[in-house]
Amino acid sequence: MSAVNFIKMQGLGNDFILIDSRSEKLEEVNLKELALSICDRHFGVGADGLLIVWPSEKANYRMQVFNPDGSEAEMCGNGIRCFARYVYEKDKLQTVVISVETKAGIMLPALIVEGGVLRAVEVDMGVPREEGEITLEGFHLQKISIGNPHAVALVSDLSQIDLAEIGPVIELASHFVNRTNVEFVKIINDKEIEVKVWERGAGETLACGTGACAAVVAAHKAGKCGRRVLVHLPGGELEVEWQSEDDHILMRGPAEFVFEGKYHL
Repeated sequence: MSAVNFIKMQGLGNDFILIDSRSEKLEEVNLKELALSICDRHFGVGADGLLIVWPSEKANYRMQVFNPDGSEAEMCGNGIRCFARYVYEKDKLQTVVISVETKAGIMLPALIVEGGVLRAVEVDMGVPREEGEITLEGFHLQKISIGNPHAVALVSDLSQIDLAEIGPVIELASHFVNRTNVEFVKIINDKEIEVKVWERGAGETLACGTGACAAVVAAHKAGKCGRRVLVHLPGGELEVEWQSEDDHILMRGPAEFVFEGKYHL
């Protein structure tokens, strides 16, 4: 294979390159090397991650996620919204709820369609898991899994956080066996929070869906906000609801097409 067709998509500026294995023969392609090259913003297309559409024996589809450094991620909140919109429109689906197999389990994106227009995608992210607390570099961090690892710190002033300096220190701390995503959270009121994100394998990004969910869990457990929260991120806003009846956490936000092209390997 000398070239591969791709779609560029984004959710709140968290951008992804999506490749559909059903039309592209990827069996002989080293996907980790492809992620490294195609996600490069200077020598490749540029993106926060690479998404691969695969058939699944357990769900309607399977999503494989690679970070820009070539590592494979368990899940991606903004990515799965883009994934869901792509297959919904590509396959001309009649149903608005689909099942997607990921390394974090089966996810259930629901497409919000109004007047024949897709307005947003809501994803049931499952039950978040609290994994204890730790203090690193002077920050009190809550460890929370949303299918992937997060370390969340509540702070009073986000402008004082140098993500480029502190983000990689926490991500790579020996305490985290598989590294971790890092979120710094400022409480606005009991219904709104502001979040800055350092993503494992990607660095500082404009938004992180699983990170927004982890931030809401941490803020709620600290008694700082309710269960339904508007999360402000550098790239825009996500609606997150941590349901009391079943502990599932729901995330709703946009997913947009940017362009399509052919990448020469």
